[in-house]
Amino acid sequence: MSENSSIHHESTVVAEDTPRQSGLDGYFKISQRGSTVRQEVVAGLTTFLAMVYSVIVVPSMLGAAGFNQGAVFIATCLVAAFGSLLMGLWANLPMAIGCAISLTAFTAFSLVLGQGISIPVALGAVFLMGVVFTAITVTGVRQWILTNLPFGIAHGTGIGIGLFLLLIAANGVGLVVQNPHEGLPVALGEFTSLPVIMSIVGLAAIFGLEKRRVPGGILLVIVAISIFGLIFDPNVTYQGLFAMPSFGAEGESLLGTMDIMGALNPIVIPSVLALVMTAIFDATGTIRAVAGQANLLDKDGQIIDGGKALTSDSVSSIFAGFVGGAPAAVYIESAAGTAAGGKTGLTATVVGGLFLLLLFLSPISYLVPAYATAPALMYVGLLMMSNVSKLDMADSVDALSGLMCAVFIVLTGNIVTGIMLGFGSLVIGRVISGEAKRLNAGTVIIAIVLVAFYAGGWAI
Repeated sequence: MSENSSIHHESTVVAEDTPRQSGLDGYFKISQRGSTVRQEVVAGLTTFLAMVYSVIVVPSMLGAAGFNQGAVFIATCLVAAFGSLLMGLWANLPMAIGCAISLTAFTAFSLVLGQGISIPVALGAVFLMGVVFTAITVTGVRQWILTNLPFGIAHGTGIGIGLFLLLIAANGVGLVVQNPHEGLPVALGEFTSLPVIMSIVGLAAIFGLEKRRVPGGILLVIVAISIFGLIFDPNVTYQGLFAMPSFGAEGESLLGTMDIMGALNPIVIPSVLALVMTAIFDATGTIRAVAGQANLLDKDGQIIDGGKALTSDSVSSIFAGFVGGAPAAVYIESAAGTAAGGKTGLTATVVGGLFLLLLFLSPISYLVPAYATAPALMYVGLLMMSNVSKLDMADSVDALSGLMCAVFIVLTGNIVTGIMLGFGSLVIGRVISGEAKRLNAGTVIIAIVLVAFYAGGWAI
């Protein structure tokens, strides 16, 4: 009812806007997917605010390895803009792409600092990883993996990513911290600290606003807490509005500096393959989980326009190597936008446009503290855990393998590890239960490859 009334109101008040809106609607299939232009824009802004931290974290991590931070900031914005616009305008899905934090850490601390590889060779490795990743995607291997993803593990990945997101957000604000004493590895943080209090209050506020179906409720909480932080938190400061992009001092730009021939060195190739393997299962699992949460699966449980979605993030890694960034992937934080109602590529297009703007408005990124976005991420994590209800407990081997996948994603802090253990337990469980006939060749092959990847010590 609200959608029809808003369209009627807009057509009455601003008649000349109708063709433009209908054009947007037709291109992105907004009405067809049960959304509105306003809802998509709000979802895009929500996703952007949930992942804008990456423009601080990625340059900081690569900076520790000797990269010029100003040049990496530019690259991080460009990768997020390119990938998200490609996902939005071509694949028409509400998933944002950016430099993957896990792969950024591997590039900085394993490749450059750990193995002593030069920055140009490291960027060459990122570029090569993108090329191999794209080849695997366009030849249908990634789609084949998705098709052979067992029902339980598909939902288990969503549950696990939800738990993982919850832990990341809670740890980021100090609600859950590393246990300094003997016992389990995590403990409750300083409960009375401002970030913890604001995160818990914000999460509860989102519960209430979403229950009342307040449009843009998640975004309202992010903005309200950011304003609160600006007024009461001395660590949140206004550092201006406009800043020209800085590529670093003369000769420090990373654009086109990759050394592809150096990355083809036999010493570097195993690291390239490790990046590819991690990206295949990490990014593919994330895409499946976010699409599932947004109800963008067809009757066979496959992602709508999944091939384009998979190609968008692999091509973005090629672009990342060229501009001087880290390997790209779909961000888990995209689920914040789908929870806010995003169902089409307009959501991702808004994210891409905002990252382009951020090139000139970089001081704004310091106005959104971690405790402003943590409630949104924790809320999304809790929502994704609802996949538990989709598990078929009558098929206990499949369902419990999915739960094993979910639990070990969060316990190991690694999506691929959870998927590997889920596949392994499913295959062994089917054989021992006398249900080997229910296994297909694809599932067995994937299980063997994943276990060998870990047993060989190549896992990131």
